[in-house]
Amino acid sequence: MSIAATPARGRARSNGWWGMALFAATEATLIGTIVGSYFYLRINAAAWPPKGAPEPAILAPVLLTVALLASVVPFHGAVSAARRDDRARALALVAVATAVQAAYFGVQIHLFSASLDRFQPQAGAYASIYYVLLGAAHAHIAVGLLFDLWLLARLARRLTPYRLRALEAVALYWVVVAGITVVAVFTLLSPRL
Repeated sequence: MSIAATPARGRARSNGWWGMALFAATEATLIGTIVGSYFYLRINAAAWPPKGAPEPAILAPVLLTVALLASVVPFHGAVSAARRDDRARALALVAVATAVQAAYFGVQIHLFSASLDRFQPQAGAYASIYYVLLGAAHAHIAVGLLFDLWLLARLARRLTPYRLRALEAVALYWVVVAGITVVAVFTLLSPRL
């Protein structure tokens, strides 16, 4: 069955899309709870970040977040291409998005490691919540990259209605992860804003 033969508009969302929406909602709730804890600790602290803790950098996290947000665009282009039965274009756009997301992840892991050299998670409430929030955000990126690799392997062979639904679900996941990342980054940068 051709992808182009499936109705593009007005159709009900697939079970996979709804499953991803529920999964993303639980993950957003998790991040929201961590952000709430961050601000609870901040309100009850005499100084935030405490004396001795490094001030959060602004430029690199903001530029990296913009790059991650930009990676959502090729994913939506891939969904559009797949709906037109253009497997090659969909595959190429997913590959571009994956490359940007992988670069983002690599740089963020490098920055995460470097920050461990400056202060440890056990240094206090600020360090603890800083690493929990950053680690949770990075874990979502790692899961998304696994989704991407699975999707690339499937799209490399052929495009089916099932794989189109998977592509739509993964695109939704990245929109939510990009939103989670924006919230996490601006929460961590809030002492400097």
